[in-house]
Amino acid sequence: MSEPRTAIVTGGARGIGAGVAQRLAADGLKVAVVDLDEASCAGTVEAITAAGGSALAVGANVGDEEQVKAAFARIESELGAPTVLINNAGVIRDNMLFKMTTDDWDTVMNVHLRGAFLMSKGAQKYMTEAKWGRIVNLSSSSALGNRGQANYSAAKAGIQGFTKTLAIELGKFGVTANAIAPGFIQTDMTAATAERLGIGFDDFIKFSAEQIPVQRVGQPEDIAHAASFLVSEGAGFVSGQVIYVAGGPLG
Repeated sequence: MSEPRTAIVTGGARGIGAGVAQRLAADGLKVAVVDLDEASCAGTVEAITAAGGSALAVGANVGDEEQVKAAFARIESELGAPTVLINNAGVIRDNMLFKMTTDDWDTVMNVHLRGAFLMSKGAQKYMTEAKWGRIVNLSSSSALGNRGQANYSAAKAGIQGFTKTLAIELGKFGVTANAIAPGFIQTDMTAATAERLGIGFDDFIKFSAEQIPVQRVGQPEDIAHAASFLVSEGAGFVSGQVIYVAGGPLG
């Protein structure tokens, strides 16, 4: 039996990242769970190891070049050369344009776009050497525009162009790159949005579900299923695509 592949999931401490990390481990991959604070990854790692999987907690700021280099060196040493990358790390600094600070803009750009760039640049070395790789970048339905999210919308739209370019450049090496654009997913991040809007989270979920054709909000597991497919052996002819996982037609 061949050695299990090694995957990296950024923003893996909670929410979508944790769901994807656990699913990939269940699929048989070794998973490096990367987040800003290594200790915050413990819950995800424990859930994976308790289920019989293999995981490593790694603390790194994905927007910091030196920290990213150190993270890759550690992952290669302790888990093996990574050939699957899920760029999920994200933050929100929501505000209307006239209230948005330069720091609000830069923080969101650095985590989402600079982070995806640095992680993908680091991972492609291992993927091109292996002549096989899978990159999945997390975009969002907010890429289509969303009030109070000029920074986040721009970053998530940027992720889509970045993904398509990776697909073009890396395809000849057996590497695919795709993006998942979630709609409303029930996480700490959407809870923070509800708080910003001054709405109770349960009410926010109920209202949002009524606007979605399948009449429910999404769960991290919904994104994990899509990621599982995109990193699979069978998805080798799917590349440069943006898949809206939003309970209805978007994009």
